[in-house]
Amino acid sequence: MQLNNLLRGATFFQHSGVSIVYVFMPILAQSLTRNIFEVGITIASFFLAQILSSLYFGRISDSRGVRLTFIRIGFISCAVMFGLHYFADSSLILLLVRLGAGVASGMMVPAMLAYTYESGKDKSKVASVISFHALGWMAGILAAGITNNEKTIFLISTGLFLAGLFFSYRLPKFTISREVTPGTTKNVILQNKYLFLSLLLRHIGAASVWTILPLILTEVFGAKLYEVSIVYVANTATAFVLMNLMAGKISIQNITKFKIGVGLTVFVFAGMAVMSSWWMAIPCMALVGVTWAFLYIGGSIHLMENNPKSTSTGVFNSTISIANVIGPVIAGTIGFWYKEMAVMYFAVAICTVAFFVSLKIRK
Repeated sequence: MQLNNLLRGATFFQHSGVSIVYVFMPILAQSLTRNIFEVGITIASFFLAQILSSLYFGRISDSRGVRLTFIRIGFISCAVMFGLHYFADSSLILLLVRLGAGVASGMMVPAMLAYTYESGKDKSKVASVISFHALGWMAGILAAGITNNEKTIFLISTGLFLAGLFFSYRLPKFTISREVTPGTTKNVILQNKYLFLSLLLRHIGAASVWTILPLILTEVFGAKLYEVSIVYVANTATAFVLMNLMAGKISIQNITKFKIGVGLTVFVFAGMAVMSSWWMAIPCMALVGVTWAFLYIGGSIHLMENNPKSTSTGVFNSTISIANVIGPVIAGTIGFWYKEMAVMYFAVAICTVAFFVSLKIRK
């Protein structure tokens, strides 16, 4: 099987295994916790663990010149930890398995992105391979909606990770130079501080919305689980198409793509703030797909072109994870003291600041 197709398969199953759980996690957490604040803490725990894991294992991957080992151990660990969600019957057990899943996921993400970039002689095709993370998210969300059972999705998630493991064992090993310069992580952060700060602020706004959006759709607008899936598929389908177009037909500079993605996010949450029915979230989420395609492809490839690959993508994904810790806590706090829709106004404000910060990024 062609290398790019093996990578597409591994990437697809990696992200479908995560996404089948992600969208409905706020609904499951709400059934085991006492209030919206505790829901936010439960959601944040996964990303807190992922931050530390991505930074630690991303740096080790670069210093040892190893990718496939972390990818394969990551798939095995994810299969175990996501499967254990099935047995979570209290808020404490759910919190513990979310922490374990975060460690397992964080181990794999930087190595997978770095391997994808290093394996392709034609760097324009890297975006096409990465696009399968959006396709994986779409498949996982659809599978969750069709399954329509908050417990069964964890068993399916385990199966998806095992399928990804199968693809990863067919990937060839490459000779990768070790990058062992002291202080590498610190230097990467300092050299790209405005990119990481902009990403952090934008994603705090996004993560706060993702925490309460499933609850707003189901409780305020009366959406069924399959209708929630339709809303989220609008995001991932758009992202998949655009990421593939970026493989050759959208020739904007990567850093410009990143800025466009951050700026357009403001309009997403402004639109969500005036929703009066669940279906009105569909065009907003389609625009989210546009923003994510631009900022993720633009930001990650810009970093890999100019920095140690696994370290820089580890910081990139850890920045997203930091936002995913802060965002749910903010959403839970705002939702506890005010109405959930107030979170949308917060997201508009912080994403506006993120865009102005992104303008300070130099090529």
